[in-house]
Amino acid sequence: MKQLSVFICASLLLFGCNNSEPATESSEVVTQDTETMATEETMATESPDIVALASNTPSLSTLVQALQAADLAGTLQDGGPYTVFAPSNEAFAALPAGTLDNLLKPENKQQLVDILTYHVLEGNVMAADLSNGMMVKTLNGKDLKVMLDGNSVMINNANVTMPNVEASNGVVHVIDKVILPQGN
Repeated sequence: MKQLSVFICASLLLFGCNNSEPATESSEVVTQDTETMATEETMATESPDIVALASNTPSLSTLVQALQAADLAGTLQDGGPYTVFAPSNEAFAALPAGTLDNLLKPENKQQLVDILTYHVLEGNVMAADLSNGMMVKTLNGKDLKVMLDGNSVMINNANVTMPNVEASNGVVHVIDKVILPQGN
């Protein structure tokens, strides 16, 4: 009787190990998960975060340098969504002589933070979302004024030269001037 019980248990064990259906289902799930992960990695590669986008855009290298000096790069990489009015290198070069070098000094970090956060809005604001005369609140708590004239968009006194550059955590609008908050 004991030998019969061992035989039945062994037969059930062998039968269970010989069944290939669960293994097939399991490998299909792994394949689907792998495909999903590959698709997500591709999407992340196709749409970089705001700082990566700026870093990969040669005309925004001064902005990236300023973001790093102000310790804001991490915020714009991980947080969001944000809308950034990104001054071009030419916009920074148009500041009075010595202004940028002065702002990049460690002792002027808070002033640089105030200026840079004046260029950032919470949320994903596309050019089509803007209306003439609209006031938008920046991360530093002050307002920017939007002015529309046909297809051109101005933010305070800066022209948007390249609108709607999408990032994984927001949108960038390249502008031709550094916008200074009142008092700076």
